[in-house]
Amino acid sequence: MKIAIPTRGNIVDDHFGHCEVYTVFTIDENKKIISSEILPSPQGCGCKSNIAVILQQKGVRVMLAGNMGGGALNLLINHGIDVYRGCSGDVQQLTETFLQGKIVDSGEGCHHHENNNMEQHCNQ
Repeated sequence: MKIAIPTRGNIVDDHFGHCEVYTVFTIDENKKIISSEILPSPQGCGCKSNIAVILQQKGVRVMLAGNMGGGALNLLINHGIDVYRGCSGDVQQLTETFLQGKIVDSGEGCHHHENNNMEQHCNQ
């Protein structure tokens, strides 16, 4: 399995479409991170770029993100990528928390939200 995270300096970038890079973690059958790679963010807004195609071609099946608009959400879902919004914090810690089954989608779109449960899970 592969998990992608919009990233700015090892931290989840709060806005999917304008991140510096995407960190992609490869996960083994024992739910352990075995490698990571950095993908440059395409120019322009995420929902208007080809990032969903690129991620799909790389085998990404999960996106752990801060916030994103409906266009980007639909684009990722249409490319077979499950999206979990409302995440923040260190990307490796977030991925490990996800692998423990402790992350759920906040259901929040592109606006600030207050969800203490989600913040607790994402800021381990």
